[in-house]
Amino acid sequence: MSRVLVDLLFFTGRKGGMESYVREVYSRIEPGADGLEFLGLASRELAAELAGDTGWFPGEIVDSGISGENRIAWARGELFCVARFARRLGADLIHCPANLGPAWSPVPVVLTVHDLLPFRHPEYVPGAYSRVLRAMIRLAARGARRILTVSAASQGDIVRYLRVPESRIDVVPLAGHGPGASPAPLPRLPRQLLAVGNRMPHKNFPMLLAALALVPEGTRPQLVVTGSHGDDPLAPVVATLGLKPWVSLRGWLHPDELDRLYAESSLIVFPTLFEGFGLPVLEAMSRGCPVVCADIPVLHEVAGDAAVYVSPHDAGALAATIGRLLDDPAELARRSNLGRDRARTYSWATTARDTVASLQRALAER
Repeated sequence: MSRVLVDLLFFTGRKGGMESYVREVYSRIEPGADGLEFLGLASRELAAELAGDTGWFPGEIVDSGISGENRIAWARGELFCVARFARRLGADLIHCPANLGPAWSPVPVVLTVHDLLPFRHPEYVPGAYSRVLRAMIRLAARGARRILTVSAASQGDIVRYLRVPESRIDVVPLAGHGPGASPAPLPRLPRQLLAVGNRMPHKNFPMLLAALALVPEGTRPQLVVTGSHGDDPLAPVVATLGLKPWVSLRGWLHPDELDRLYAESSLIVFPTLFEGFGLPVLEAMSRGCPVVCADIPVLHEVAGDAAVYVSPHDAGALAATIGRLLDDPAELARRSNLGRDRARTYSWATTARDTVASLQRALAER
């Protein structure tokens, strides 16, 4: 039996896609499966949430005492503490599932790199933070025995920016239909749009709001935007554009509430400028919610012909596309069916199986 320490220092319940990835993957791994024993090195926040109950994690949870909400403490923990815990706990392998990992480790590491935003678009990450992230990702990748990533687009970036050969990279796509998904379609609210994501600049929500303002008031849909923390930086934009009657800015939602919004919205709009995968697109399609998204390569990779693509720089084109689709129920129904069919080609069970295979591959390498 090989012991794998899973680095969960980042996990606080407020980090979106990377947390969904870890929860969905590890909830599908049986304890002791494939000769692997798992230990979860938890942030202080996650340890308090689980409170002695491993919940979705297939093994013992170890409280690191490190706060995942404190960026400095988290960074220091990734660089210097994860490897020490691994050695102390007798781990044979470390899985770091959130881009960052030890600066150096005597225990071999498998690192999941979701995207390389600080390398591809440093202008979207605050200056000093961008430089720190680039340095930490480089260190973690240099020391990793294998690298997992979620798309061919991200694999290409890893080869280009981190100089990692393709032979050390395993591409394991994500999936969209988690256990909280609605078992049956809900009645969709006419003319309700949904947008999901944090407020980092590359999510491009101001462009979406500009597009909404171009839709005539008489036919303008309602828009729900989720994912903010604290004071929403979109609020002044909404006020300036005179969109308050049409826009609901929501905070960080419980998965059940987010699932309801996916199920009842007429359309999800995902105008992002950059993604490593684009999980909200797949989550929406798995629930039958038609998708309008940015015309960027990685989203074509994920959504294929099921989504409608629009330039993320053209508010007028986005406004026209939204209006056209909302006025065409037959096309919305067709897109809903295409999306469900596309989402069925992805599976969290497959993601979990291929993740375990990558871990075993790393254990077998010397």
